[in-house]
Amino acid sequence: MHEPSRMHELTLSLDPALQQALDDLADASGRRTEEVVLEAVRRYLDEEGAAVRAHAERLALSHAGLLRRLGE
Repeated sequence: MHEPSRMHELTLSLDPALQQALDDLADASGRRTEEVVLEAVRRYLDEEGAAVRAHAERLALSHAGLLRRLGE
């Protein structure tokens, strides 16, 4: 039986200027502050994940001969 995923809470300390910018963006876009933060985190993870995968691919290509020899 599959157990539903649980939400975890995270507390962030933001300086007043960042908090105000976040609140302003949420208000202007008609979203809750939490929704804006979740979208930002998701985008960051997607972008960083893509960058890490690209770097790993470059490393694998540049060391393809060594990796092939190690696999023999």
